[in-house]
Amino acid sequence: LDECNSQYLANIAWAYTVANVDAESLFDTKFVDVVAEKIDEFDDLGLCQLHQWNTWRKAMAADAVLPPVLDELCHNRFIHQQLVQSNLQKGVMSELMLMGIDPKEEFQTQSGYHLDALVDVDGEQIGLEVDGPHHFVGRKPTGATVLKRRQVSEVDGIRLVSLPYWELNGRDPSEQKKQKYLKNKLGIR
Repeated sequence: LDECNSQYLANIAWAYTVANVDAESLFDTKFVDVVAEKIDEFDDLGLCQLHQWNTWRKAMAADAVLPPVLDELCHNRFIHQQLVQSNLQKGVMSELMLMGIDPKEEFQTQSGYHLDALVDVDGEQIGLEVDGPHHFVGRKPTGATVLKRRQVSEVDGIRLVSLPYWELNGRDPSEQKKQKYLKNKLGIR
């Protein structure tokens, strides 16, 4: 571990987090100590990856987690990532408002993830993600997308509904058909 640079450490931690494979022999106090020693070498992406790793470790009540000061540093980098709203996302938000649903746009969860929207459906808070092409390899979700879905569900307790771009782009453009699609995805009768 001492020979790993900061990006290697972040990539190792993140890969195990995405795969949801615990490796107590790797992620022990030695790992945390090495990360702490090299904390100034991590770029923003590395700090965000460490935040996701630490969120995973805390959720499983693991012994080795980042100390509070590093946890806060990584969390702050994670929540201050630049957000970009696509035209597809703007269109979905407009349709929701036409349906009388008031989406809380760019909603930040307790764990730090930003959801495209949080909506209330019959008293249940549902997270919405308008997932564009960068969320997929072919039609399979990327590691980042898989991890976000899992952590929002398991850590934040929010059901997440994905609206993949190919479903949205392939829709009949009529307002009625769009709203029927959204109602179906949200479980609205």
